[in-house]
Amino acid sequence: MITVFSTDHELHRGLLEASGDNYKASPECPERATNVIAALQDAGLGEMRGPAAFDVRKITRVHTQEYVDFLQNAWAHWQQAGMQASNARAQTFVCPGLRDQVPRSILGRLGRYAFDDSAPMVAGSWQAIRRSADIALTGADIVQSTRRNAFALCRPPGHHASREMAGGYCYLNNAAIAAQAMIDAGMDRIAVLDVDYHHGNGTQSIFYERNDVLTVSLHADPADEYPYFLGYSDEQGTGKGHGFNVNYPLPLGTMWNEYRKTLDDALGFVRRFSPPAVVVALGLDTFAGDPTTRFGIETGDYLEMGRRIRSLGIPVLTVLEGGYAVDAIGRNAVAFLRGVDGL
Repeated sequence: MITVFSTDHELHRGLLEASGDNYKASPECPERATNVIAALQDAGLGEMRGPAAFDVRKITRVHTQEYVDFLQNAWAHWQQAGMQASNARAQTFVCPGLRDQVPRSILGRLGRYAFDDSAPMVAGSWQAIRRSADIALTGADIVQSTRRNAFALCRPPGHHASREMAGGYCYLNNAAIAAQAMIDAGMDRIAVLDVDYHHGNGTQSIFYERNDVLTVSLHADPADEYPYFLGYSDEQGTGKGHGFNVNYPLPLGTMWNEYRKTLDDALGFVRRFSPPAVVVALGLDTFAGDPTTRFGIETGDYLEMGRRIRSLGIPVLTVLEGGYAVDAIGRNAVAFLRGVDGL
């Protein structure tokens, strides 16, 4: 296992989110990544390396140039507008019945390029966001060129980000960027298996009309949980992509025995698709002790989850997504990666 990591994620700190009548510290905090890297080092789990720097055109294969430009310049425009708040966030969001255009006001642009207010920009956000994408791209290059497993320790996460909208703590869709890069490097098809507690709505929307990327997601039923408006079982893709998007909405309180059976069914789709590699969007927020979610997966279950994914017999690029039980995220990541590597 080769782990790709950068300390640049620490620049994306001080995030706030709404809590009742006030704002509180976001659970998407630097300790998520620092605790994972510390646990990997303590476990002596493989090689660690920093990311390479990639051309932005690798990112604009998935996201629009306008959206990337917005992310890069949002904090500077926030300051230029005289805003004093430490978190740049929107006032208004585009929705049906409103005109879809890009306003001059930074407040308007923040709403044009986001679908919720959980992905604010702070002073160091862009560097962390850009480096997170580079981490995923480095992982993709490792898997494509060496056929070895790799772990892209990305922060901020990415699977909720669509072609030109941030949300759910996500800005650039790291897993989608990696999958596209692997196809561009010569792989004829890629599977993206999302095991985060929440549906990867951004990944689904990016590949929904394509048949060279199979997207399979196990997640809490969106009738009960975020993102609410995508992730239902009848969403199967459209056009030539029909049949290449598979969703498994699971009930609140799902435990490992039920999850395992669903995972085995999902892996069947991946086997039939027969890709040369799989990208796993690893959300460790399925953990029983996660303060933000309601599944019952235990640390030992992640070892078995990794082993089942290993049984596909193809290289695995694991991309970190959610997981907000900060004290447990490291050991849960180690357990999963041990399973993937057959340790």
